[in-house]
Amino acid sequence: MRRKARRHRDENRYSDLKDALAGTGIEVAAGRAALTEAASREAGWVMAAIVGTAGLAPTLAAASRGADIALANKECLVSAGDLFVQAVKDGGGRLIPVDSEHSAIFQSLEDDQHHAVERIVLTASGGPFRTWTREQMAGVTAEIARAHPNWSMGLKISIGSASMFNKALEMIEAKHLFDVAPEQIEVIVHPQSVIHSMVGYQDGSVLAQLGCPDMRTAIGYALTYPDRPKLAVERLDFAKLARLDFEAPDEIRFPALRLARTAMQRGGVQGAIMNAAEETAFHAFCNKRIGFLDMADIVEQVMDDLIAIPAATVMGDVFAADAEARRVASAVIGKRELAA
Repeated sequence: MRRKARRHRDENRYSDLKDALAGTGIEVAAGRAALTEAASREAGWVMAAIVGTAGLAPTLAAASRGADIALANKECLVSAGDLFVQAVKDGGGRLIPVDSEHSAIFQSLEDDQHHAVERIVLTASGGPFRTWTREQMAGVTAEIARAHPNWSMGLKISIGSASMFNKALEMIEAKHLFDVAPEQIEVIVHPQSVIHSMVGYQDGSVLAQLGCPDMRTAIGYALTYPDRPKLAVERLDFAKLARLDFEAPDEIRFPALRLARTAMQRGGVQGAIMNAAEETAFHAFCNKRIGFLDMADIVEQVMDDLIAIPAATVMGDVFAADAEARRVASAVIGKRELAA
């Protein structure tokens, strides 16, 4: 299969890239349509790792033709959960989670024991502001928020971890990935990030997946599933580790978790609305248009304003809800700037 190189973020550089790769045999394309076209090509295994709703259309294209999807894009399930899961089933491929938390749950689920699952426990590091007050967080900048204590991640995920919006999206993702009710999903703060998540069964047993905080483990598992490759990652030293700490999350300081529960309870396209509003608020925060704590307030207002939008029956409904949520969120942000 021929490789395809592309620069999705800046289509104006298409000619530069094409010239630079001339004679290499590498095809060059640019833009959203090129992503979807590439995903439609023959490949039995596809890693879906484009951040945001930009990854939805190409991942859907790969799923619809029956490819196994290694899913590192949260928005496919957060925004279009039921429709996306059905597309994977109809295509005949498998959905293999790549996020460390969902990979841990996937590994801890016993075959043919879904009926015995009592709860799913997502662990969270708590981010850099785990012990901060709301007053302290009010003055946080993007540069401060991107400094995660355990993981090395991109700006979007790092700030999502700091606000716990990342964990909120993972809650919705877990609902669709593992076909559980919202009330079966728990979040526990685990500062060491050694237990990546757990599954509790009706007999009282809890199965957990442990490992050093290194994404190569989850990625390697997805690449070779169901086999386990030998990976050059750090091994846990339990004597050196000595202790594992846990604490309940504070949904007053981190309201994103509460908003995720609201979105799951309301159903419909509330997940898409929440995600689109969060992405819009995130960009406004990074551009210093709003404060760190404003992000959750804006998302909640948009979710409430658009509560009447009906459930999605086709993927176009999801994109329409996404666009409307971004429009409303932008308007809310603009009003806040004028009032400031």
